[in-house]
Formats: sequence, C-alpha cells, structure tokens
Amino acid sequence: MKLHVLDCGAMSCDLTWLLLKPGRTIRPRSERDKPVEWYPCTTHAVLVETSEGTLLWDTSCPRDWETRWEPTGLQEYFPYDQVTEEQYLDAQLGRLGFAPENIDYVVLSHLHFDHAGNVRLFANTGAKLICHQKEKEFAFGFEGPFTGAHLKADYEGLEFETVSGDTEILPGVTLIEAPGHTPGTMAMRVDLPETGTMIFTSDAVYMGDSYGPPAVPAAIVNDLSAWYASVEKIRSIAEQSNAMVVFGHDAEQLRSMRTAPHGYYS
Repeated sequence: MKLHVLDCGAMSCDLTWLLLKPGRTIRPRSERDKPVEWYPCTTHAVLVETSEGTLLWDTSCPRDWETRWEPTGLQEYFPYDQVTEEQYLDAQLGRLGFAPENIDYVVLSHLHFDHAGNVRLFANTGAKLICHQKEKEFAFGFEGPFTGAHLKADYEGLEFETVSGDTEILPGVTLIEAPGHTPGTMAMRVDLPETGTMIFTSDAVYMGDSYGPPAVPAAIVNDLSAWYASVEKIRSIAEQSNAMVVFGHDAEQLRSMRTAPHGYYS
C-alpha cells in the first residue's frame, strides 16, 4: 500500500477567503498590490495504491482555468497562476507512471472548481467516478451554468456513483461524511501499515489555522453549523486514531510533506 501526495501548484487569493478574521477585505487580482495578504492557496491530489485498486482523491484545477472560469469571475479571485508544467495533474500522474486509464476510482471530496477541474480526464476510461449523494444532488440540481464555486462545465454529463455516510471504499480507505463547506463535502481516512492513519480534510478544513481549536470558518461555507460539527468530527477521529491531519489548502504544511514523485507514505 502506497500513498502519493501530488502537489498541483497553487492558486493566488486573498487569505480572507480561507480564514475569516477581523480586519480583512476580499480583493481581486487587479488590486493585489494593495495592502492585503495574498496567499498561495495550494491544491493537491492524492493517489492511493492498494492490492484491490488504485484510487485518486480529487483532481485539482484544469489547464484551461482562465477561460473555463471566466463566466464565473473566479479567475479574478483565485487565479491558478502558481503552477509549473510538471505540477498539472496529468503531468504529475505521468511522473508516477500512471495514465487516466490506470486509475480504478476517482473520488471527489466535493465538486468545486478546484477539486473537480480535471475529472473529465477520466471519462470513458473505466474509472468509477464517486462523490457524496448530497453533493451530486446539489451540483446537478441548480439552474444555470454555475453557482458559487460549482461549475457545471467541470462535471456535467459525467456519470457519478454516490456514497452516503462514512464508507470504506477500499481496505484501509474510508470516506468521511463532513458537510458544511458544501452539502456533500467528504474527508478521507487512509490507514497505512507503516505511517499509520492519515486524514485528508479537503475543504472541510482549509488550513491549520482553520482547525484550531477553536475552529475558524471561511468565506465559502454552505452551512456554518454543519461545518463546525464536521470539524469536530474530524478532530475526534484524528485524536482516536493518532492521525496525521492534512488540510485542504495549507501551503506551509504541503511544503513540509513527502510529495510525488520523490516521496510517498506507506
């Protein structure tokens, strides 16, 4: 069993989007030189190799982000401009010797633009595309091409299998129901023989500063009460399992980790 963390570069954004603390204002990139804290909002995917299949957790941002996001305006607030050629998802998989056809399961923590941006790479490959039932209902159920950070151009027309509740999808790999950020956000627990337990929070917890305690919310939260409950659920699981908790967009943490292709967890 091997777990590879794929560093997919970073978007740039006002830190206020991720961390709601007093005195912050949200600005687009045209005002980035004004006195705000412009943060490298790192994005990653996780490849888990097991004896019963290979699973990809999230798909990061697409190469055509500038034009795809233009109808939403997201490209002004979250430009994916801190990424090298080798950090795009397809390149990262290739550096590990994987093509989309080699992936058995593609699990989306949720269907926001920076997590589902490359899911079309896995259309017609035989990979099972998986998200939470409530996430699918929401993401396919609204009117128009986008709402908030859900962009139908990323996923419309694809077939998703769904899960509900906490679900062991492969031996040692459990999807954790953690709504709040979106109606169907999930975290992922991986129990590794040598490393021990790792929990990937996705956007259920953006960064270490969000985790606390006390937990600090973000500007993009669908249901704040559910979000607080999910953070404490993750904290409880992590304490019981002595887990390494990996946050969704924590630049400092990601840079401290073993990342593909040079390192992995087993």
